[in-house]
Amino acid sequence: MKTTTKLLSFCMVFALVAMFATEAMAQQRGNGQARPSPNAAVSQTIGTTVVDITYGRPSLRGRDVNTLINDRANGPVWRTGANEATAITLSADAMIGGKEVKAGTYSMYTIPGDGEWTIIINKKMSWGTQYDEAQDVVRVKGSTFELPYDVETFAIYFDTISNDKAHLNLTWGKIGVAVPITVPAGE
Repeated sequence: MKTTTKLLSFCMVFALVAMFATEAMAQQRGNGQARPSPNAAVSQTIGTTVVDITYGRPSLRGRDVNTLINDRANGPVWRTGANEATAITLSADAMIGGKEVKAGTYSMYTIPGDGEWTIIINKKMSWGTQYDEAQDVVRVKGSTFELPYDVETFAIYFDTISNDKAHLNLTWGKIGVAVPITVPAGE
């Protein structure tokens, strides 16, 4: 009888701990409330390699995009969106900006610049402002281009898609950045 009572007590305590842990996580993620910068996901198959990106989409709301991406408290590195770090998942090895990145899930940060941005693929998955340079996998350059219209809400998308390459594009305000992703032909 004592064993049954102890087991029942243990199960009840475990259930309460699980309930409170779930509640704490829900509060951290917004507790079911709409976020000012909603999450988004984009996926593109290049050959047979799938590239998935999940990111937060901040809006300008009358603010200047250059101020938002260049005046950051955490230094020159931008989390490339809002909320948690932008995540990029490769189903197979690929070349990003001409540098090899193994299959896996990584965070993506950027350093804005005139004419080109530095795109950082990093091993550490965390809240977006907890960048750790020691975890960098690669740093590549992305060419900037001026958009003929304002993009109110930050967006990531793919274009110039073929069987072995595509461009990963970041757009916000009148700023666009393109980074080539290539996979071996037939992969």
